[in-house]
Amino acid sequence: QVQLVESGGGLVQAGGSLRLSCVASGSILTINDMGWYRQVPGKPRELVAVVTNGGSTNYADSVKGRFTISRDNAKNTVSLQMNSLKPEDTAVYYCNAVITGWGPFPVDAWGQGTQVTVSS
Repeated sequence: QVQLVESGGGLVQAGGSLRLSCVASGSILTINDMGWYRQVPGKPRELVAVVTNGGSTNYADSVKGRFTISRDNAKNTVSLQMNSLKPEDTAVYYCNAVITGWGPFPVDAWGQGTQVTVSS
């Protein structure tokens, strides 16, 4: 069994910064991609940023230059540094990890979500 626990959401004014963190625990052999997604009511969940276990990153166009994703493979953590926040960044942010354990297939694991609210 695998668990992802997020922290760091909250309320911030436009132009401010927040840092989200996520730690994976449980039956883990290898963590492949780790990423952050976000969702607002009535819309599908969208990719914000992803980082491979080799360190390659990919970002949504809307956050490029403002957000930075990083991971610590030794600690099974992934973080998202969010700068120059805008009201349109308001959403529930979810941590995601593709985890290889002792089962026959990789597990696509999700955190419980953390609210980020940016006021104008």
